[in-house]
Amino acid sequence: MRNNYLLSLFILLALLPVLIFRDYTPSNELRYLSIVDEALRSGHFLTFTNQGLPYADKPPLYFWLLIFSRWLLGGHYMWFLGLFSLVPALVVMGVMDRWVRGEVSADNRFTGRLMLMTCGLFLGLAIILRMDMLMCMFIVLSLYTFYRMQRGEGNHRRNAILFPVYVFLAVFSKGPVGILVPLLVSVAFLLVTGRIRTLGRYWGWTTWVVLLVGCALWFAGVYLEGGPEYLNNLLFHQTVDRAVNSFHHDEPFYYYFISVWYSLAPWSLLLIGIIVVSIRRGWIRTELERFFLTTLVVIMLMLSCISSKIAVYLTPAFPFFVYLAVLLLARFRWNRWLALALAVPAAVFVASTPVLVWLGGQPATQFLAQPSFYVAAGVLTLTGLLALFYLYRRKNFHRSIHTIAIGLFIAVFAGGWGLPALNSRMGFADLCHKAMQVAQEKQLSGYITYGISRPESMDVFLHQDVKPVTILGLLTNDYAGNVLLLSTRAVKRSSTVRALIEGKEKYNVGDYMVVAL
Repeated sequence: MRNNYLLSLFILLALLPVLIFRDYTPSNELRYLSIVDEALRSGHFLTFTNQGLPYADKPPLYFWLLIFSRWLLGGHYMWFLGLFSLVPALVVMGVMDRWVRGEVSADNRFTGRLMLMTCGLFLGLAIILRMDMLMCMFIVLSLYTFYRMQRGEGNHRRNAILFPVYVFLAVFSKGPVGILVPLLVSVAFLLVTGRIRTLGRYWGWTTWVVLLVGCALWFAGVYLEGGPEYLNNLLFHQTVDRAVNSFHHDEPFYYYFISVWYSLAPWSLLLIGIIVVSIRRGWIRTELERFFLTTLVVIMLMLSCISSKIAVYLTPAFPFFVYLAVLLLARFRWNRWLALALAVPAAVFVASTPVLVWLGGQPATQFLAQPSFYVAAGVLTLTGLLALFYLYRRKNFHRSIHTIAIGLFIAVFAGGWGLPALNSRMGFADLCHKAMQVAQEKQLSGYITYGISRPESMDVFLHQDVKPVTILGLLTNDYAGNVLLLSTRAVKRSSTVRALIEGKEKYNVGDYMVVAL
């Protein structure tokens, strides 16, 4: 337990510069903050709006956490908001570690913790402002509780209450996947083990009463606050329509069988290779191994059958990919293909420094030539070399994995200090602060945008609505006295725009430009 706390503290410190210095991404993070600000202005906390339009895409739990942060600190601060993703990720790591405690050695458990927290997409979701990691935590807790119940471990009465509570909170975090995963996994596992008749022990009246009461209170509140149209949007448009014929993120059935390879990087070859070889050789023997494999198969197939697909939806499967491989790793000895599965990411790490040096010398990517990035690349290069040494000279898989994972965290820590140099290209904070400065100096009244994707959430920084305009709108000259925010790419592409801003005061901010009209 103490080792878990120490590793969690190490991970928190390694990610701290990223949490402090990173700007919000415009696509989702800034939009969520804008929705929260609208909720606080309107006093609606069950039915949300985005720029005045109903936003029933997501349940309220994650928004409540953001609202709490806004109330507690008086503003939006990435270092605090990021904890709503990082802490659930650390909880998932702790639960999975406890789950396999009696099955694997301490060295294997440490390997599992490091691999899980450095899986590319899992690590990314641990610092990105999304509700996926929160839902993943509750799904893992629900499955862990179910497994203990069917094994007769722990206080049955307590687990019988905790199980549906975790399931409901998973639904309340992200939606119906929160109940589908625990339900389908438990049914499939009981079928595989010939115990389907015991399903009522876990999905009996206690479970359904907790779920129905929780949903009834939620839906009643939605109806009272937003009316029948919002409730219909929440229950049908955002669930059935997305599942059957998605209007958003529609992808083919095989999408996750491709995305899983880059989602699990740098451990993809190792994890998938160990699992596939173990299945072929009949090494899935223990009940825990069968449960983890059943969970993986169910999640992959279920999500593949849903029309709406993006890589992050696979988050609940990542812990089981890692820990199924950890359970099986003890049965493998050093061999060439296993060594190659680790040598590939190690070689990529070795190449980090020369690649960054080359990119830093290119006109289009000179902004990457930051001292902290060179330090991070140097750490990765040394990490890769040391991992290859342990892999081929010492033939020590665990030491090689530990080296790659710890080196990655150190590199993230070093590189995080250079993020302010990239923020003007990643987000809108620097652009909006400059626009506000220009508006104050020139006594301009409003803000308009051209050629910028999803600019409406800039109201988080500007504290007023932002109006996107077309070229025709700019030519009407109805926007004199406003600040124009536009992308430099739009300026390069349009001679009309260049002529329009000719002779006006212009300020470059990363990939954007501020013009006083």
